[in-house]
Amino acid sequence: MDFNYLLQQAQKLTHDTQGTEDFPRVERTLPQVLQATHELHARVIQTGAKDIQAHILLGSKGIELPKISQKLETISSRKTFEPLDPIAETDIHSFLRNEKENAILSVIEEVHKNSYQSAQNQKWKHTMNDWKQEKIKLMNALIGPSQNWIDIRKAPEQTILNESTFGGKSSLNNEEMAYAREVAEYNKLIISGAMRPSLVQKFSEVATKFNDSKVNDMWELVKYMSNVPPFPKTQDPIKTRNQRTQFVDQAKKYLENRYKLFMTAVISDNLRDAQRGGVPSTYNLVSAFVGLKFNNQNTNSFIGLQDGFVDGKPLWPLVYYSLRCGDIQSALKFLGRAGLNSSSSETPRGHEDFVQLLECKFRNPEQKINSKLEMQIKLQYKKHIRNATDQYKRASYCIVGRCDVNEQHAEVAKTSDDFLWIQLSMIRNDGEVTADDLTYAGLQSMILEQYGEKHYNAQEQPHLYFQVLTLTGQFEAAIEFLSRFERYRTHAVHIALAMSEIYMLGGPRNVQEPLLSVDIEDPAPLRRLNVARLVMLYVRKFEVTDPAEALQYFFFLRNLTDPEGKNLFLVCVTDLAIECRDFDLLFGKMQSTGVRSRGIIDQFETINIDPSKACEMVAAALVKKGLFEDAIKMFDLAGMEDQALNHLSILLSQVVHQSSTQGSLRERLYIMADDFARRYIGVINCDPQIISTFTTLKDLVTFFDCYHEKKYELALETLGRTKLVPLSMNDLDICVHNFKRLGGEVCKVFPDLLLATMDILHNQYKQLKGKDGGAINNEYRERQLTFIRDQAKALSNMAATVPYRMPGDTNSRLVQTEILMH
Repeated sequence: MDFNYLLQQAQKLTHDTQGTEDFPRVERTLPQVLQATHELHARVIQTGAKDIQAHILLGSKGIELPKISQKLETISSRKTFEPLDPIAETDIHSFLRNEKENAILSVIEEVHKNSYQSAQNQKWKHTMNDWKQEKIKLMNALIGPSQNWIDIRKAPEQTILNESTFGGKSSLNNEEMAYAREVAEYNKLIISGAMRPSLVQKFSEVATKFNDSKVNDMWELVKYMSNVPPFPKTQDPIKTRNQRTQFVDQAKKYLENRYKLFMTAVISDNLRDAQRGGVPSTYNLVSAFVGLKFNNQNTNSFIGLQDGFVDGKPLWPLVYYSLRCGDIQSALKFLGRAGLNSSSSETPRGHEDFVQLLECKFRNPEQKINSKLEMQIKLQYKKHIRNATDQYKRASYCIVGRCDVNEQHAEVAKTSDDFLWIQLSMIRNDGEVTADDLTYAGLQSMILEQYGEKHYNAQEQPHLYFQVLTLTGQFEAAIEFLSRFERYRTHAVHIALAMSEIYMLGGPRNVQEPLLSVDIEDPAPLRRLNVARLVMLYVRKFEVTDPAEALQYFFFLRNLTDPEGKNLFLVCVTDLAIECRDFDLLFGKMQSTGVRSRGIIDQFETINIDPSKACEMVAAALVKKGLFEDAIKMFDLAGMEDQALNHLSILLSQVVHQSSTQGSLRERLYIMADDFARRYIGVINCDPQIISTFTTLKDLVTFFDCYHEKKYELALETLGRTKLVPLSMNDLDICVHNFKRLGGEVCKVFPDLLLATMDILHNQYKQLKGKDGGAINNEYRERQLTFIRDQAKALSNMAATVPYRMPGDTNSRLVQTEILMH
């Protein structure tokens, strides 16, 4: 290789490179070039192929990726909205700049915070509104516990049980039919003004036919608890109930009579061993029952008993069971016989106060007990009786002297009836109530809140929980609980109706309250039952198939009003009418004589219920729903001729220009209008404007019928009588003047009227134009054509003159048709 040649070539290349200005001069030695190559190779290996491709891509666009990366690293979004670091106070410009930026950042942060809080508030407000709506829907759709919400602010006689009412089967079962018959008979007596019978007695007689002992027991219980002096109609039942002691007495009487029946049944099953004998009485009944319970063959049953025997039977069980049967006299007799025995160690000494207190209760059951005597009994119980081994003795003392309200007496009270009777016997209703005494409200709270449904296994035995609630005077909670069960719902509704009729149920302030609610002004734990909601939920099952029976139940709501002050019976009838749509059955038909035939509603006509008012309410509701055709019929039945004609005119204005087809809305409206014209015009006292609008629209129906049937001469003749459109230029001013007095319904038809009239004139023009004849005929034809042109011109001028904005291309179509006639 010639190194000189290579040197020359290198020098030449260097010279050429220095002479160019496109590339900068590279001053690197070979080791530097080698080192740069190694660094580039190492960087390529670290970044990878994707970063190389990114460098190449951005580099082809003139973007240097390393510089951009450096700029991005210098930017810190976290520090952008942080308060700036303080600087020296001497640097005025920097201090002001920082203060300005801090102020801007604080405003941004405040706006961000307020926006976030506002969004959260809006979200929760929307969520709560949605939940309230869903809650209302659920309560309207279901029959269940209402969770005790607190209001903080807040069918004629011949149609009864007629299965062919709507051509279908009745939705009422046998039990519901039996109750419905009794309801109809009761309402019939109420309407006629006869003496009101006891609905409790009537319904209980119906229930005996169902052969269901539990249902019979429930009605028997209701009979006992309702057998109290009548409640004042003007007073609140909740407040009246708490002021009376009769409910405690009636509950005890029910439990005592039931226990007598139980004892009789036990003895009847063991007649040989009972050896009852003697004159039938509670004394002999208790003696025989105790003899069976504590027979000589079971010596263990005598363990712990004290104070001797009477005729071989332990004393205190005899006393207790006498009290359990409600017979104080028998208890005193047993105590007396024990004291009349010989002076043995078994003679009951030290019980003179107990006997004296019993005698006071027997002689004066309604008189207040001597407090001093009662205190002595309590002291004696605390000192001697509390720790006695005879559980019957302890129970008797507690019952008579109200000694220990917390004692459960589990050895004696084996059933819920026993426990409840003992608790009722210990209730103190006089004014001298202390913290150690049991009150009526305290017992109610114990049953409803402390024990509750779970304790009584209410889901498995609802009749038992209904019984304990009713016996403690909590009728509203008992009925609401019973209504949750399909098997007992019918009976619960009728129990509510029967007790509501004698003013024993407390109702809510607002009929839109839940089924069961708590009023903050009521003493705990009493509830209020929404009988209106209960009835409406019950009737919903059969109101469409049996509207006559539905109205019988709605009649119970006649004395209630909705939040708008409307009679609730009429409100329910309105909803039923719109639901079933059989207005003829409910309200009758309007005869050709103008007299309405009787409907189901007429049998309920009283001072507070006017069938015409019901028709008016239904009509108004139909108008709100846009069902004008049905509303017109109801306004007619209500005797509101002006409203009937007004709404009929509104409907006619929408279809009057259409061609009539069989069964169409236009045909039905025309038949209705023709009927109204015969019955109304000249008879009713109605607004002249409404009558004029109705009459005009009725004439326009005739005009458009003739127009569609191509009876042009008759159509123009009819139109001429209305004086609505000019048929000559001389009539233009009169027609414009008449237009200003037209109602809005006629004005809506006016564009179609002008177009139809212009079309009639155009067809007449074409017919004349197509005819040919002699000179006289041609002269007559020209005069006729000129007359038609004059009519068309009058129509166009009318359209342009009237103060009414014609829709679409009405004016242009009129002008174009007029031009075709020239």
